Amino acid sequence: MTGFPITTAQAPQYTGALPDAVDLVVIGGGIIGICTALFAARGGAKVLVLEKGLVAAEQSSRNWGWIRQQGRDPDEMPIMAEAQRLWGELSRETNDAVGLVQAGVTYLAYTNKRMDSFEQWLPHAAPNGANSTLLSQGEIAAMYPGLKEVPMGALHTSSDFRAEPWVAVPAMAAIAVREGVQIVEHCAVRCLDVSGGKVAGVVTEKGSVRAPRVVLAGGAWSSLFLRNHGISLPQLSVRSQVAATVPLADIGQAAASSKNLAFRRRADGGYTLAPSGMAELFVGPDAFRALPKFINQLRRDPFGCMIKPFAPKGFPDAWGIKRRWSGQDVTPFEQMRILDPKPVPRKMAKLARDFAAMFPQLGEVKLKATWAGMIDTLPDIVPVIDHTPLEGLIVGTGLSGHGFGIGPAVGRILADLAAGRPAGHDLTRFRFARFTDGTVMEPGPDV
Repeated sequence: MTGFPITTAQAPQYTGALPDAVDLVVIGGGIIGICTALFAARGGAKVLVLEKGLVAAEQSSRNWGWIRQQGRDPDEMPIMAEAQRLWGELSRETNDAVGLVQAGVTYLAYTNKRMDSFEQWLPHAAPNGANSTLLSQGEIAAMYPGLKEVPMGALHTSSDFRAEPWVAVPAMAAIAVREGVQIVEHCAVRCLDVSGGKVAGVVTEKGSVRAPRVVLAGGAWSSLFLRNHGISLPQLSVRSQVAATVPLADIGQAAASSKNLAFRRRADGGYTLAPSGMAELFVGPDAFRALPKFINQLRRDPFGCMIKPFAPKGFPDAWGIKRRWSGQDVTPFEQMRILDPKPVPRKMAKLARDFAAMFPQLGEVKLKATWAGMIDTLPDIVPVIDHTPLEGLIVGTGLSGHGFGIGPAVGRILADLAAGRPAGHDLTRFRFARFTDGTVMEPGPDV
């Protein structure tokens, strides 16, 4: 695949008939769901992935393409180290060039406060295999020739990677299919089939499938799906906007985040641009319910999110969206096959101008594509990777914009949880019960 984010303009590739029964159903065909299915199949399970739209069509093909340990929550870093190893292994197994390049990631600092945050995070790097260092102004200028305003310092991790999301995740799906996973697109799971207080399977728009275990990897839709079963998860979705430039001169191979924007080199010679640190929350009923859990996050960064009063029709937290249904009802998942929020043209134009101002030697920066995606986030900015109160249901969601990079390892963990095998990592911080057992919602380091 050579395009950018996957849209409804593309036809389903996986359209087979549903099996009567499997060992594991995975809900969601993004990177988390696909990797869960792949590793479950490698563990001997018969696996079915059900995707309401198309594989990787939502945030898994709309993200920045960064695969980084830098700046991670310390509890995520061992999982991220595994993910980077798995990225290397899986990229060698694909039939496509996924653009995996170990070019590094840099965070530029223009204030003493920002530099202090880098220094506070730095001790977490080496124990987890990240070769992070602080850069001087001279080192930054050498790394990014022509940078107009050289910052006072930077945090750089040369061991971090990048890849092309819209190529990589479909390529992983192809590996999974070769190894026995069945994927069915345009097949929304309406609800779980529950018997005796346990998961017995799923009810889809195309019929039912028996299964003793289900992994929910539904991204921005996970909370809505769980609420229909009486399970509350304080997950919100925020819009992030992205632009892709035409091919440009090389101004630096390492992806970078500055005070105004983030950028990374793409395999086609262009750059992917995004506003740095500013997302947009569309307020709906779930946002009000979850507000108490998000207080600490808001206190730490009160201007880090722009509030929009109404989610567009059909969005997961829209005011008028259906929140209760049965297996016989048409659901919100069928009514919106692909969550495709629109970017704001003037903001995308400003991104291009800001990038040109950063590197005057580029001249006018022209855009070839713009898009947006909905990032699923939780109050402490780390995911849920755990069994739920409903026996047989495991959830991997709330990756908070980190899912693409860490996806292979999270998928491996979810597959092992579903099979009753050890997770291989300490998952205490990612437990489901933290939202109900009195745990204070504390986001990780502010890097």
